[in-house]
Amino acid sequence: MNPIYVALDTTDPDYARELAERVRPYVGGLKLGLEFFSAHGPQGVRPFVESGLPVFLDLKYHDIPNTVAGAVRAAAGLGVSILNVHAQGGAAMMRAALDAAKSVSPATRVIAVTMLTSLGDEDLPGLGLKPPVGDQVLRLASLAQQCGLDGVVCSAHEIARLRKELGPDFLLVVPGIRPSGTALGDQRRVMGPAEARDAGASVLVIGRPITRAADPAQAARDIAQSLGISAA
Repeated sequence: MNPIYVALDTTDPDYARELAERVRPYVGGLKLGLEFFSAHGPQGVRPFVESGLPVFLDLKYHDIPNTVAGAVRAAAGLGVSILNVHAQGGAAMMRAALDAAKSVSPATRVIAVTMLTSLGDEDLPGLGLKPPVGDQVLRLASLAQQCGLDGVVCSAHEIARLRKELGPDFLLVVPGIRPSGTALGDQRRVMGPAEARDAGASVLVIGRPITRAADPAQAARDIAQSLGISAA
């Protein structure tokens, strides 16, 4: 399986579709997030699902269980492959999300966001949390697993620990992937693609290093080749 999911973080649907087609031979899926969904809603998501590539709908639901269940039920009905909620919404919310998704689309995987990859240890006291970030990530990921979720979003630097503690089958979706020589942007806890894959990442979410490259298709191809993946 090709673990590369390209993050189409734009409000321009034509540009997003163009990018998706250009990188299609070199990636395993697409990620659509709040920026795109806020501009275009469910109707904007459907063409990407219909394209045949798996879609990770990254909306990070966090609300009372009943509200999240309704939102997840609607999202799963779009045919997306992966969707997510915030683990800090609690066990009841995560279970409600899982039940809602599976009632509509048993194949849709529900994962939980642990700690945003923009946060560092120094940010936690202001949130009422005790550093280090890695301990909070493990606590939330363990809760997500206990609730039956398929996996979590985590930074690259938590991969090895989570893989060891939570087993080989738990999905680890990792943003903040930055090939050598690319800018960090607003990500704090980053790693290269091969290093993250070898540590145990299941899905590598890669945005700007591909989408803002002079030649996105070549950038995606280079990353795929660095992972030993041939074009589809």
